[in-house]
Amino acid sequence: MTTLVGVELAGRPVLVAGGGPVAASKAAALVADGALVHVVTPVVCEAMLDLVDGAGVTWSQREVDVEDVVGTWFVVAATGDLDVDRDLCARATTERVFSVCAGASKHGTARNPAVTDHAGLRVGVVSLGRPDPARAVGVRNALAVHLASSQLDLRARRRGSAQPGRVVLVGGGPGAEDLITVRGRQALAQADVVVTDRLGPTGLLRTLPLDVEVIDVGKTAGHHTVPQSEINRILVEQARRGRTVVRLKGGDPFVYGRGGEEVIACREAGVDIEVVPGVSSALSAPGAAGIPLTHRGTVGAVHVVHGHERIDGHALAAVAAEGATLVVLMGVRMLAEHVRDLRAAGAASDLPVAIVEDATTERQRVTTAPLAEVTEAAARVGVRAPAVIVVGRVADPLLLAAPEAVA
Repeated sequence: MTTLVGVELAGRPVLVAGGGPVAASKAAALVADGALVHVVTPVVCEAMLDLVDGAGVTWSQREVDVEDVVGTWFVVAATGDLDVDRDLCARATTERVFSVCAGASKHGTARNPAVTDHAGLRVGVVSLGRPDPARAVGVRNALAVHLASSQLDLRARRRGSAQPGRVVLVGGGPGAEDLITVRGRQALAQADVVVTDRLGPTGLLRTLPLDVEVIDVGKTAGHHTVPQSEINRILVEQARRGRTVVRLKGGDPFVYGRGGEEVIACREAGVDIEVVPGVSSALSAPGAAGIPLTHRGTVGAVHVVHGHERIDGHALAAVAAEGATLVVLMGVRMLAEHVRDLRAAGAASDLPVAIVEDATTERQRVTTAPLAEVTEAAARVGVRAPAVIVVGRVADPLLLAAPEAVA
């Protein structure tokens, strides 16, 4: 019967006998775990050569001897010579040192599992009875996908009394729950508290364990219930309590998300913070509506602006000259002013405009009209935030239409 045991080899000497690809792969795993690897072999392959040039690895360029086992904590016998490997493992057993025999597992006293690391956990798969490495790797790969994509509770259960908390700033994407990144989903699975906006995949909050605290600091246009300074204070305070805090934002936190201010606040307070980028609605909303922001032969540049105030003259001029596509985030309230400024900058009255509401969700709606008519069209259908405005020839509904459809 094979028993799974986690062995701590960081900072401890281990012997790797052999210099081929098998020995190199096992040595690489040991190096990654912080072991002090001693490689003994006359010749090394290219992968092993890369390792022996690094820290924590020594190479004795000679034939291995059974005496090399003495004083080590673990032995990998992978010389390619079964007799040599068997003798090394036998000596290791005499020295009460665990060993892996790459050529024939029955001669060793340990097996290397196929492992995957996730959220501070290591999951390993080994065969019972006769080794079956390919099967173990297949199961490991399936488990890795499950860990990365499933709704698991991965919060730490044991904490040191002085263990510091941390903040993970997560971009939740444009709205659809399955457009958050895998890393962002993993962060939520480890959260003790989630500080959330009204935008992004808020439906994912329903999948969290009931004892995960959710703090809503959502803002709407012209109405900031919780000021940014208070949000910063909440993040710092919660982390100082030793908690893992996920700051869940819509889109990407560094694209008009004030994520930079939250990073600065945490760092000034000495709180560890990680940033998990998200899919910005500036790029995804047009894509979800079938609008390419750049298109060969049409336009090759993009200006992304926020619509809370007047748009910069350089951006207006570039769009008016039809040298760039304009993407306006949070611009519904000032749509009429933006249209007037574009017309004043020389933009053509027939320049296509598309407004994408609730992009990527089941509520998504796209309104298209020429620049001269878009304000009235938006008012007629009742366009509301959140919405992304796209101005440029790429917003023409016929741009990507099939030739027969155009005809």
